[in-house]
Amino acid sequence: MNLKTNFFALLLITVSFFSCNQKVEESKKIDKKIAANPLPSWNNGATKTAIIDFVNRTTKEGNPDFVAIEDRIACFDNDGTLWAEQPFYSQLFFALDEIKKMAPQHPEWKTKQPFKAVLEGDMKTVMEGGEKAILSIVMETHAGMSTEEFKKSVNTWMATARHPRFNQPFNNMVYTPMIELLQYLRANGYKTFIVSGGGVDFMRPWVEETYGIPPYQVVGSSGKVAYDTINKPVLNKLPELNFIDDKSGKPVGIHQYIGKRPVFSVGNSDGDYEMLQWTNTSTSPHFAMYIHHTDSIREWAYDRDSKIGHLSVGLDNAKKYEFVIMDMKNDWLQVFPFQNPEKPKK
Repeated sequence: MNLKTNFFALLLITVSFFSCNQKVEESKKIDKKIAANPLPSWNNGATKTAIIDFVNRTTKEGNPDFVAIEDRIACFDNDGTLWAEQPFYSQLFFALDEIKKMAPQHPEWKTKQPFKAVLEGDMKTVMEGGEKAILSIVMETHAGMSTEEFKKSVNTWMATARHPRFNQPFNNMVYTPMIELLQYLRANGYKTFIVSGGGVDFMRPWVEETYGIPPYQVVGSSGKVAYDTINKPVLNKLPELNFIDDKSGKPVGIHQYIGKRPVFSVGNSDGDYEMLQWTNTSTSPHFAMYIHHTDSIREWAYDRDSKIGHLSVGLDNAKKYEFVIMDMKNDWLQVFPFQNPEKPKK
């Protein structure tokens, strides 16, 4: 190895060392900031106190409720829990835009449901099938597309689409207090996972930048894919369901893809009930919380009468399973990052 090669090798090692050190120092600064003021967008009250108390008990060695770092698993629903799901699921907005874009190449859609309903703006018919129908729409419209092509399609849509009520990019429709909760848990040694009924291939392209959750920590509904080597090795999407990660499917998905029972879980609808029930029937320390949408001004108010984010069974059984019911109107000082925070409530 000549002198020039040695020099560049040493330079590369030096740059890498300082880069890693800088990332570690930045991470320490963030952790110190979080420790000094945990959950700043949460109002001081019973919910915030319960969260902090649980994290303190499970991370302090010697405490009877101490949880080893390898077992600190926290699972979060996505739609209505980490970001807005009204007036429709974001993935449905994506599917609608894709159908309209692709319709000229598919004249048969004019008479075929649910595509006919989409093209006619009949959202009642579209919504009757729930998330399963939405996933089916996405699968059929993108059948034969490679997973990389689908990822590009999602990224393009996320960069250009806007929410109809707030005129904001969809990745700006996240809940500020929930971003803080994710950061707070990770600063205390928890691994954070998404366990959602939404399509896993729709979520994975953008969740790391938005939530700090890597794509391999996302469990969701999926369609089948096939490995193809005709031109080059690719994974192609097939128009067939593989797994529905909703209701009783959530504990199954957690077992199959995570392999450990969560000690902390958060959801917002009856689709999350079994996940929260699975968490709070563990013999280990546990914490399960529902996001209750009670703020019609800053967001939407809905529960029992809503087809999207329907919450009834969870409320009825909250006492039995010791679910924490988070009241959005009273527990959050700020909902979205583009809104101004309110003053702390007494």
